[in-house]
Amino acid sequence: MTKIGLEIHCQLTNLQSKLFCSCKANYREFEPNENICPVCAGMPGSLPRLNQEAVKKATMIAMALNCSTPEKIAFFRKNYFYPDLPKNFQITQLNIYGDTSVGGSGTISVGDKKIRITRIQLEEDPGRLIYEGSSSKNQITLVDYNRAGTPLVEIVTEPDFETPKEVRDFLNILSDLLKNLGVADPSLEGAMRADANVSVHGGNKVEIKNIGSFHDLEKAAHFEITRQESLHDRDIPIAQETRHWDDRRKITVSSRSKEEDMDYRYFLEGDIPWVKINPEIRTELKSEMPESISSKKERYVTKYNIPEQVADVLSSDKFYSDMFEKSHTESNAKEVANIITTELMGLEDTREKREASKLTATHLRDLADSIQTGKVSRNSSKNALHEILKTGKSVSQIISDLDLGNVSDELELLKIIDKIISDESEAVEQAKSNPQTINFLVGKVMQATKGKADPTSTLNLLKKQIGI
Repeated sequence: MTKIGLEIHCQLTNLQSKLFCSCKANYREFEPNENICPVCAGMPGSLPRLNQEAVKKATMIAMALNCSTPEKIAFFRKNYFYPDLPKNFQITQLNIYGDTSVGGSGTISVGDKKIRITRIQLEEDPGRLIYEGSSSKNQITLVDYNRAGTPLVEIVTEPDFETPKEVRDFLNILSDLLKNLGVADPSLEGAMRADANVSVHGGNKVEIKNIGSFHDLEKAAHFEITRQESLHDRDIPIAQETRHWDDRRKITVSSRSKEEDMDYRYFLEGDIPWVKINPEIRTELKSEMPESISSKKERYVTKYNIPEQVADVLSSDKFYSDMFEKSHTESNAKEVANIITTELMGLEDTREKREASKLTATHLRDLADSIQTGKVSRNSSKNALHEILKTGKSVSQIISDLDLGNVSDELELLKIIDKIISDESEAVEQAKSNPQTINFLVGKVMQATKGKADPTSTLNLLKKQIGI
């Protein structure tokens, strides 16, 4: 039997400052080693000052994952040497005096399966190592401390995953949850990282680190399961160790023996007192939490009759669900949801496209209304949407400029239909005995009108003219 547990590191990217100093949390906008101060650089005599907003956001994550939240939390020093850790220790949390991390045990559902959360802890991110050089012989290592001290939430799960696909599904769900809470943007480079602990047949667990993406994590877990199964089948002991994912060769590589907690010589951080989280704070945070994804999905299905699959996609993406909330009305909600999920998401599939888009809620509302009132066909609405994203012009102006308005005059449409019937006599005869063939004729009419004919009206008129 395969068991996989995860250690997920999520930066609180929406905060303004680092965890223990006033340097900016958004280190990505700086040149290397510009976004540092004596505190995050670990200078002698510098003292940390806890970011209260970070504690609140981490507590909100714990509540969203159904975790217990203690009345008091504590911070510890985790001692180890690494070039990107300027203090030679990391300020983090540890449940050595009971539940003193920001979040205790909890659960999150992946399909019909509940994944147990062991704990959630708030800690500082280390700096970043950058490797340059074409081979190991001439490779050099550069250190960028801009990231050091960035607020980070570590989410540790129980080994409840049995397949790499379950891992990938869980991370996608967690990513959506963090975006929905408004505490982080996991799409940013390095903002959400995960290590996996893998074991087979009750043997030693192996930790896999240095994984760059969810896709790579899935591949790394697949490889490690295969490697351990092979060793087990040959009665070769599986060492408890840490392995790194080699993205170039697509294999895991032994790095070091697995450390235990005692190896880090944890002790209480004397410069940060215990933090009491009053019940009023938890009540306030609960009231500030946005509607959950599952609740949003259920509302879309029950209130607006949006298909479940469409509601699932829409509710999971905060950017587009916010756009839906701003643009829909009681009468056009289903149409707006359809435009967003079937057209817009494909056109704005990157952050850059979203930020450059000229689309507004008014555009979406007007486009949905134009489709419903027959001013424009669904096919033509795709061209209108393209033009909106580029120019930001109003829907009515675009329909006029590009001549996208429906062929709504029945006499005009009948002339086109009669010509198609005359030109496609063989298909007409087939349609009389095989009704499915009439779809070919509908397509011909749509082609002749450049997609501006209403498909339903076209079908009805074709049936009437053919006599079926």
